[in-house]
Amino acid sequence: MARYFDVHPVDPQPRSINQAVAILRDGGLIAYPTDSCFALGAMLGNVEAKERIVRIRHLDDKHHFTLMCHDFAQLGEFVIMDNRVFRALKAATPGQYTFILPATGEVPRRFLHAKKKTVGVRIPQHPVVHALLEALGEPLMTSTLLLPDEEEPMVDGWSIKERLDHEVDAVIDSGECGVEPTTVVDFSSGYPEVVRVGAGDPTPFE
Repeated sequence: MARYFDVHPVDPQPRSINQAVAILRDGGLIAYPTDSCFALGAMLGNVEAKERIVRIRHLDDKHHFTLMCHDFAQLGEFVIMDNRVFRALKAATPGQYTFILPATGEVPRRFLHAKKKTVGVRIPQHPVVHALLEALGEPLMTSTLLLPDEEEPMVDGWSIKERLDHEVDAVIDSGECGVEPTTVVDFSSGYPEVVRVGAGDPTPFE
């Protein structure tokens, strides 16, 4: 049965955040709110949690997992960017975007796209996520909480608790969050390609 943490959306309680981080460090999988919608998250390198996400979402090997990063310095440890890409990402973060880029050696191979050796990265604009990432001290391996039989991501914490009670180890609920997935921009070929239009304005990358 999943733990349920009801936290303040602007000033999340440190005790709840630290308990959620302890679950992550113990190999757990959590559902948590972001500025785009709810997501599933686990520590990078947690192979079992990755397989659980694949099962929950019915994903194939073409899926890009995303590293949810606390800040730009942390993001830069895990992906390769030239100066032009650096400036483009810097101007758009934090925000409702996911960027696909070639990964550095800091990302375990089994968490990369099977053929492209790329990974998604993003810096959210959500106080709960920032508190979680600050307490964790490293990125969260993340995937949008979009179930295979649904057209839209789940956005209600208590409904997620009821639906995935035996699939995840914790649900963090801070009330309303985003209702639309991020806009995904693929920079892996050296130029921006908008591969999914979502919550972030795609105009700067078109």
